[in-house]
Amino acid sequence: MRRRSIVGNACIAALYVVGCGPPAYAQTDEPIEEIQVTATRRPASVSEISAALTIITTEEIARSKLVTDSLAAKPGVFLQQTTPGQGAAIIRGLKGSEVLHIVDGMRLNNAIFRNAPTQYLALVAPGTIDRIEIVRGAPASLYGSDAVGGVVQALSRVPHFESAGSRGEAYVAADTADLANVLRASAEFGDEHLAFLASGEYLETGDRRTGGGERIGPSGYTSKGVRFAMSATPSDTESWLFDVQLARQPATPRVDELVPGFGQTEPSSSEFLFAPSDRLFAHVRHTRDDWLLDASWRFDLGWQRITDDRVSRDYLSDVRSYERNASDLFGVSVNAAGESASGAWVLGAEIYHDDVASSRTEEDIATGAAQDVAPRFPDGSTMDQAAIFGSYSRYLGDRHTLSGGLRFSAIETSLPEAGPVPGIEVSQDDFSADLGWVFDVTAEAQLTANLGLGFRAPNVFDLGTLGNRPGNRYNIPNPDLDSEHITHIDVGARRHGERWQLEVVAFLLHYNDRIASVLTGDTTADGRDVIQSRNVATAEIAGVEFGGKFELTPSLTADVVLNVVRGEQADANGADEPADRIPPLNGRAGLAWRAADDVLVEPYLVFAAPQDRLSERDVQDSRIDPNGTPGWMTANVRITLNLGENWQLAAEIQNLFDQRYRAHGSGIDAVGRNLFVSARAGW
Repeated sequence: MRRRSIVGNACIAALYVVGCGPPAYAQTDEPIEEIQVTATRRPASVSEISAALTIITTEEIARSKLVTDSLAAKPGVFLQQTTPGQGAAIIRGLKGSEVLHIVDGMRLNNAIFRNAPTQYLALVAPGTIDRIEIVRGAPASLYGSDAVGGVVQALSRVPHFESAGSRGEAYVAADTADLANVLRASAEFGDEHLAFLASGEYLETGDRRTGGGERIGPSGYTSKGVRFAMSATPSDTESWLFDVQLARQPATPRVDELVPGFGQTEPSSSEFLFAPSDRLFAHVRHTRDDWLLDASWRFDLGWQRITDDRVSRDYLSDVRSYERNASDLFGVSVNAAGESASGAWVLGAEIYHDDVASSRTEEDIATGAAQDVAPRFPDGSTMDQAAIFGSYSRYLGDRHTLSGGLRFSAIETSLPEAGPVPGIEVSQDDFSADLGWVFDVTAEAQLTANLGLGFRAPNVFDLGTLGNRPGNRYNIPNPDLDSEHITHIDVGARRHGERWQLEVVAFLLHYNDRIASVLTGDTTADGRDVIQSRNVATAEIAGVEFGGKFELTPSLTADVVLNVVRGEQADANGADEPADRIPPLNGRAGLAWRAADDVLVEPYLVFAAPQDRLSERDVQDSRIDPNGTPGWMTANVRITLNLGENWQLAAEIQNLFDQRYRAHGSGIDAVGRNLFVSARAGW
């Protein structure tokens, strides 16, 4: 089709410009030029997509302890970490359920996703993730509710062989700051018609050593994961995938509850464990090419169970709380994509049903007496979503591409009676839409523009969260919430030449009817502030995202990432203040020196400016210094040695000067000076 002569350059740009990752060793059976992205629900080269994209490669994910670690210091993305074992992407100033998370085309976001940093993406095991595609902003029409800030999609490796064969990989790693030990292994075998994959991974850490040498505890955790997949290809136009993924963190401490925060002389809790956090995902996919309407069809059927159990005890309290929270999310998705000489189109529909189970027991630790109390969520709550969508891209001459999409979503949330709170049913019908434009200035340079209209329907967490919340708060439900709405505009320029590549995007988003926690003025008997979620806020968030890679000599390249975000919001009384949890100016600058054919040396800096523009909510958050988060910069260096085609050794020194610092909004200081070593063997 049009522009096929630059597909190779565009795909290299996806890896080097948008991802801004350094050159890296990776085993693959296909040339890099064939890599395509699926952000528009059809395989496409980056040059065909108007939306801003960040691509995180297999290598970057594979060398991360958790999949969330690979999101740090990327164009348009800021990583927040409430506690080790977790991590949350903040995209264009938005987080949690304001960003849609997808795994292999199926929603990770469920009915109990918070509109704040969440831990659930860390329950996607990194061992066999092929890549992560991050859509910053539009296209909202293809994804619907929750895709107001962007979309994070993790794509797992699918076993496939051109002829009978097998392959495998083993990976071990350790570090000194988190006392981490990592072990991963995977094996694949099969032929061109039937292939299998099995993988397992284990991660164990100790108490974190922060800058200056102090170890913060308890902060150690364990993470485990297994995956089994089978792919069948009965013909050149038909395929099946059967996939089961399981990840578990048996007991992860929430550090910010266990150590005194800013403005506190004592911690909020004597005990606080996520025990356990589990994700079980079963997925069946069927694809058929050149079928009805001469289109490529994809059918997905998935079930995801997320367990979010907790053990907690307020500071010096005699009462221990045991929470059992679970979401069972069932989904069906149908997607058809076609292409002609004049354009490309996508049509689809999806249905999701979510069941929420929740209970809470309180135990007197002195006597052992136990009693059932009000759960975090009304037990038996459900959330149903149904949507139809379509998108069309039109090639106008040789230099312009216009795209547009529309989606209708019907969402119904039902909460049963919970003690004194009556049962409710809330229906939300809404549209989302987007327009995009790509202009080929030259064969290597493009201009882009996007307009997106999105929404986020309140879920069970928004409507029915009950009980204690971090920051000495107590949440009561609100049955009268409406959807949040957002208007998103961005313009950008990108270049994907042989010697240098870059992308710069400026964006502006307007957030209406934003759900925020509001102090009611009441307090509980134990002194917690009573809060309630309400549609009281509006916000304006603007920023600039830059990523570039430059070949200085045949053996030396430089890469740069710079993100600037600024936000303002107005509360129910119309008072203006800085928007919540907005990242400071942040980024990365690095070099990659090919010292020899098999030796790569990569020194790099990661940095963030001070953030003293705080909302009232930020000031009250014990994770955030009320005077503002200080700026920081770390010096780091990674050395990679490739021993033949299938062996790799690597050593990385992080935070070389042992600076003590905290990423804005995080609940624990980052690692101090850290030696991370790894070895990988393949066959």
